[in-house]
Amino acid sequence: MYAVAGVSGRTGAATANALLKLGQKVRVIVRTEAQGEPWTHKHCEIAIADLTDSAALAAALKGTNGAFLLLPPNMAATDYLADRAAFLEKMIAGVKKSGIKNILFLSSIGAQHPQGTGPVVALHRAEKALSGLVPSVTFLRPGYFLENWGNSLLHALDKSELPHFGSVHVKFPQVGTHDIGVAAAAALVEHPPGTRHLELAGKENWSVEDVAVVLTSLLGQHIKPVSLPVDMAKDVLEKSGMSPHIAGLYAELYQGLARGLLAFAHPHGFLRGNTPLFDTLKTLV
Repeated sequence: MYAVAGVSGRTGAATANALLKLGQKVRVIVRTEAQGEPWTHKHCEIAIADLTDSAALAAALKGTNGAFLLLPPNMAATDYLADRAAFLEKMIAGVKKSGIKNILFLSSIGAQHPQGTGPVVALHRAEKALSGLVPSVTFLRPGYFLENWGNSLLHALDKSELPHFGSVHVKFPQVGTHDIGVAAAAALVEHPPGTRHLELAGKENWSVEDVAVVLTSLLGQHIKPVSLPVDMAKDVLEKSGMSPHIAGLYAELYQGLARGLLAFAHPHGFLRGNTPLFDTLKTLV
């Protein structure tokens, strides 16, 4: 049996579903009974625990063959990196108490860098803290989540534009959560000893232009990719409703992408998913 956190989100749900397809038993970790209810129909065990409650998390992990864990974002944090460090410390306490031997942690492309990548810095620090914590540790570093384009759909429909901070012509690693879940499930079941990093991209590298072409087909109207200067990112994100602190972090993320920091540490050794771009974007529309 494998424990999976974050099943209320796309990636945790994809991992749980992929494990079930492999014929594995799954225990989902949720914060409320209502969040767990859909999973009872899939014959999953339900463990109610907050990842920062070390005793509850230890109980949720106990007796499992491995666990999928993550560091969820907190967009309300006034000091994001400190806030996520405090969250991580409590989660680690629960992992230690549980006696679990195998964990897969959802990290990110670019997590090899200690600075210059905005919120990804929190994942770099998480990797450092979790390395060697249990006999088998896997850090899964996917590329840019294709589902993030869902945040731009209303704007695309209204303005017929797909804005992006940086070049719209450059192809870069993007991947859908279905492929992330498949890779995470396989890695959990495999669980070789030691600490390893698995980097994951989609079936191909795609540009913002490529995304716009597919959205044009799906939405039935021409969507034009629009390149915005990276130095405008903070102001634009603040105007969209982000706090100045969070907007600054995400502006740094775009700057890191422009500088080439949001790249794989092993550019010739990463895994690729199998899902076409059209199929992933169709789920958003």
